[in-house]
Amino acid sequence: MDSITHTLFGLALYAAVDKKHMEKTQKRAYLLTAVGASQIPDIDVISQFWDNEGLYQMWHRGITHSVFLTPVWSLLFVLLSFLLFKIKDPKLFSLGWLAVFIHDTSDLFNAWGTGYLEPYSNIRLTFGTIPIIDFVFWVILGTAFIASRKNKAKGPYYFKLAWVFIALHIVVQSVQGWLIYNQYENDYKQIALSAGFIPWTYTVIAKNESDVKIFQDNLFTDRKLQYELTSAEETDLDRLFAKKPEAKTLYEWSPFVVIVDDGEKIGVYDPRFYRNGQSFLFEYIDKTQTK
Repeated sequence: MDSITHTLFGLALYAAVDKKHMEKTQKRAYLLTAVGASQIPDIDVISQFWDNEGLYQMWHRGITHSVFLTPVWSLLFVLLSFLLFKIKDPKLFSLGWLAVFIHDTSDLFNAWGTGYLEPYSNIRLTFGTIPIIDFVFWVILGTAFIASRKNKAKGPYYFKLAWVFIALHIVVQSVQGWLIYNQYENDYKQIALSAGFIPWTYTVIAKNESDVKIFQDNLFTDRKLQYELTSAEETDLDRLFAKKPEAKTLYEWSPFVVIVDDGEKIGVYDPRFYRNGQSFLFEYIDKTQTK
């Protein structure tokens, strides 16, 4: 998910806590833990400042997003709460753990995926059933916020209810995505799914050998072919990887890639992010660099 959504998730967790009998410093500790833990896995973005091996794409959403690291992040915020606010509250660990778990798990549902099982597996898990920015989440949480302003006493109840609707939305989106994915399995060897910004709509990327097709699909209308692409599968990529290590990272990180080998350049791109004739995840070198 995007940073705004992760922040909203943290604020929604904080709002769901009954704070009637809390002191100001305790509320601050809860706010820091809920919002900070909802953001902490994305601390890996700083790796791009020293990455000189083209590994950033693999590092981002890598080990810091591991489900096995969630209690470590939670303990960090328990410690910070004590150092900054002198608060000792065992419930802070549960709140922090839940916040990190929601961050890591929600990222599983995007097309980008996450290293959820690192360091035991470097496979990038992705379901592709929720868009990177899901405005349905914003609407649900915005509705809970408005309701809580009108009736502050029931504020935590409204936000707990919002979490129920968020979970329901994820289930409905994911079940539909799974059903659509299954419709392509008999015809294509490789398939990737990417949810659209409009609820219940999906982009399906399907590949057989060198042929790649991108469809717009949902359960209620016929699929629409958007693009037909050709991958230069016979291309020797060793030269590309030697000159452009980012390309090797992209090749390993993506479910599958489209290989480009024309008169001007050699490269690979992720077709899940293909729009208007190009993918913004495209790594290549000019042909002159291969000599």
